[in-house]
Amino acid sequence: MSTTRDNQLNTIAREVLGLETLATRNSDSLDFHDTAVWCVKEALERAYEAGRQSARPTKAVCPACGRKIEITPVPTSN
Repeated sequence: MSTTRDNQLNTIAREVLGLETLATRNSDSLDFHDTAVWCVKEALERAYEAGRQSARPTKAVCPACGRKIEITPVPTSN
């Protein structure tokens, strides 16, 4: 996993799920957590959006005119 991706996931885990770290610590009390489903949903949404925003532009051919085009993700406003 890339450092940027690790940092994003750790930030989401800390801010949304209240987890100190995503590292395995080989202790049930440190590695297993009770988490509300709405927190899991928010964490998944933030991870999905982070991945979407980091997507590279896609190159394609316009089916209507045949020109080469580039498709980039549109930023969302939440």
